Amino acid sequence: MALNFKRIASAGVALLPALMPLPVAALDETQKKEFGEFIREYLIANPEIMLEVQDALQKKQDEIRQKRSAEALSTNQDAIFNSAYDLAIGNPKGDVTVVEFFDYNCGYCRRAHADMEAVLEEDKNVRYVLKEFPILGPDSEAAHKVSDAVRKLSPEKYGDFFRAMMTQDGRASEDSAIAIAGELGLSEDKVRAKMAESPNTEQVQEAYQLATSLGITGTPSYVIGNETVPGAVGKEALVAKVGNVRACGKATC
Repeated sequence: MALNFKRIASAGVALLPALMPLPVAALDETQKKEFGEFIREYLIANPEIMLEVQDALQKKQDEIRQKRSAEALSTNQDAIFNSAYDLAIGNPKGDVTVVEFFDYNCGYCRRAHADMEAVLEEDKNVRYVLKEFPILGPDSEAAHKVSDAVRKLSPEKYGDFFRAMMTQDGRASEDSAIAIAGELGLSEDKVRAKMAESPNTEQVQEAYQLATSLGITGTPSYVIGNETVPGAVGKEALVAKVGNVRACGKATC
């Protein structure tokens, strides 16, 4: 169908006065049809506009998420950085804190683990908070329950347990977690008794609530300074964020 741009332009100009003050429902059927044809033909002739619209929508949605995340981060400082459910490794008194939401069965978390270890090795003034966030099924939930029991029974061994879990071969499960706890000198009976006596329900609920408010939908996800940083961003990005917090008090200066 050949486009009659003079007719389209005339229709558009003719309709503008009616469209400006009136809702679409106020248009008569002829006006609706003419305006619909005008829009359709224009978009067919200029399909790249749809990509621009999609980009604009994505940008707007990202801005909304970032705003909500910043507000949630501001109002949940203690729960994010100083929760009684979490332990910190690295330097517990470090001047910059990196919080990681992780799942023991997250492949990206395991690959990113080496990045954080390198950061901690090179920077002795980073506090690394482990936010257990089991989202990858029953095996993850079970492994994190064992992890919680280890943290409560022997907090001094929790860092070694975490590292062993993140570097093990195969899928993390209750059995693999119990085995690693045993290798660290914790008896299976005591671990299972602690799991029964003190399940980690409240810990997981807090992590889920925080993740929802911060817009976190996957692992790994970090909170550094005033920013939520999704994904396995790599050592260089983590080092840069930590440096920025020191330099200007924000993850992005």
